[in-house]
Amino acid sequence: MTNSPAGMGSSTPVNVSKLGYVGFETPDVDRMVDYYTKILDFKLVERSETQAFLTTNFDHHSIVIEKGDVNPRSFVGYEIWEDISDAQRRLKEAGYDVERRTDIAPSTPDVLIVEEPSTGIPLHLYDAQSGSGIDGYTPIRPTKLGHVAAFVPDLKPLQDFYQGLLGFKWADTIGDFFVFLRCNSDHHAANFMASKVKRSLHHIAYEMRDVNHLQTMIDHLAKNGYQLDWGPGRHGPGHNLFTYHKDPDGNNIELFTQLDVIHDESKGYWEPRPWHNDFPQYPKTWEVDVMTINSWGPINPALMEH
Repeated sequence: MTNSPAGMGSSTPVNVSKLGYVGFETPDVDRMVDYYTKILDFKLVERSETQAFLTTNFDHHSIVIEKGDVNPRSFVGYEIWEDISDAQRRLKEAGYDVERRTDIAPSTPDVLIVEEPSTGIPLHLYDAQSGSGIDGYTPIRPTKLGHVAAFVPDLKPLQDFYQGLLGFKWADTIGDFFVFLRCNSDHHAANFMASKVKRSLHHIAYEMRDVNHLQTMIDHLAKNGYQLDWGPGRHGPGHNLFTYHKDPDGNNIELFTQLDVIHDESKGYWEPRPWHNDFPQYPKTWEVDVMTINSWGPINPALMEH
């Protein structure tokens, strides 16, 4: 396991600044739009017969729903904090095929596309989105798309790619099979679980403001017939409070709050919290045990199978 950035020859990694959006393919676009708008309270920004753009915040979209087979991680978009042409040059210098397109979405007129190694998932790199038009606060809606977790055949190529090419930083690892990576002060924006048999999505996560916001959403889920598969609980890596339920296509959806953050990069440890076991709490490799998965106790074996 490589827990430090991999090299890109003489090139400097692209400066990814945040997770922007995720693409979902589904056989029933209407059903998924209803789930996101009526259950999770996302705003529908644009819609066609085969595609829908939805958001939680000021960006044009956080989720893109497209007509197709069930595929909950058909592409992932990351915002970069630099010039698109410069990023394109460095990606090519590093030996990666890069496509530049202007027709990806109405809000992102200039996008670089590079494939994630070993999975072939297209990654969209862009410098900004147009606005969503959201002009008010709602008591239910999540604050943002937080992170995406996926099954992959081998962790090392993915970790080397994200750290060496996209500038992510190592946040934590569980055993030798689950790695957490960050692109800003949040504990993780991407995490990967090694699996010889499973592919695609492990879960997608949306941030809630605080415990009261999370409780309000759980009550809203229950009122609309969505029951929890796991949680509430507290993870070890990231120390976030969590719940998991399934969307209409059976994808695992995490709602979380209290995720660890690094406010001072020069110190390199997570902002101290009373529930931390180490002081200071640095990134580390965690033992594979119940306290790591959920310090409150119960685990869901199905979500930990790999």
